[in-house]
Amino acid sequence: MQMGFRWYGEGNDKIPLSYIKQIPGVTTIVWALHHKLPGEIWETAEIAEVQKQLEPYGFNMDVVESVNVHDDIKIGLPTRDKYIENYIQTIRNLAPFGVKVICYNFMPVFDWTRTDLFHPLPDGSTALYYEAEKIKEEPREMADYILKEEEENGMTFPGWEPERMAHLGELFRAYKGVTKEKLWDNLKYFLEKLMPVCHECDIKMAIHMDDPPWDIFGLPRLMINAEAVDHLLSMVDDPYNCLTLCSGSLNANPENNVAAIVRKHCDRIAFAHIRNVKHFDNGDFSEVSHRNCDGETGILDILRAYHDCGFQGYIRPDHGRHLWGEGPENCRPGYGLYDRALGIMYMLGAWDLMDKEDAEK
Repeated sequence: MQMGFRWYGEGNDKIPLSYIKQIPGVTTIVWALHHKLPGEIWETAEIAEVQKQLEPYGFNMDVVESVNVHDDIKIGLPTRDKYIENYIQTIRNLAPFGVKVICYNFMPVFDWTRTDLFHPLPDGSTALYYEAEKIKEEPREMADYILKEEEENGMTFPGWEPERMAHLGELFRAYKGVTKEKLWDNLKYFLEKLMPVCHECDIKMAIHMDDPPWDIFGLPRLMINAEAVDHLLSMVDDPYNCLTLCSGSLNANPENNVAAIVRKHCDRIAFAHIRNVKHFDNGDFSEVSHRNCDGETGILDILRAYHDCGFQGYIRPDHGRHLWGEGPENCRPGYGLYDRALGIMYMLGAWDLMDKEDAEK
């Protein structure tokens, strides 16, 4: 496996690359042009600037997270072809810089959904939290809370761009007729248009699981379980149609067995996210440390599955607690330095032990 660390860019991430360089095993910076809105072309000069920032530290830029998909593509409007052409041009612009994987999602309106971005945990840290009772038919309250956090702390969150959220009502009306079946059709249309250029550029499209993995606010969600993964990979049966398999997103539903999905589809997992979740009887869930026993995701079983399958793809610690002075004023929700670094060492320790055990057999 190839270890990555998500970084939001100079002037947009308070964690300097020099700190990330000190985390053993990290070779890949998972990056994006976070100022670009869905549907815009990523220009070569903008990509080259990121490369210039990474080169002194020896990091590669193989994985982009994310090139976001315009709503017109997801809805299936006549204008979608224009935005697909823009996406294709972005793929072509990324190829000369060695990009191998584009992570994306196909979630309507919202990206990830949480009700508390800095929820106190018993150990004194904070973490992202989902309170089921707060997810009702009216999304405005949740959106206003997240937008307020963005404004007060001078940062924007992917999937929660203020420019889009300002038109929340219009977006919901636009998606009103989009059923789950129609959304699948629109995803298939999008991927089939992209596959030829993916082969040409040797870049894999890796869809992220829906977070959380169930319909919210009346909006359909697709990537929610093993059956959905099977459907996606057979619907466009192409080695460049791949997964960003996020353990925490899927295991927000405790019925999902992520390790089993790894064993079945390891050859189609281009990018792995390792996140741990603790469930509560009322449907709430909290993100926790990456240590296996702190949650119910089955982190060790998942890592064992990847190891047994000879996984050579990219992996990163996905989310973590906020530790040791990290808070809203200096830390992106889920993206502090310390717990993600601890998560990397936990993952690498487990991997090294499995290497040693296999060598001694």
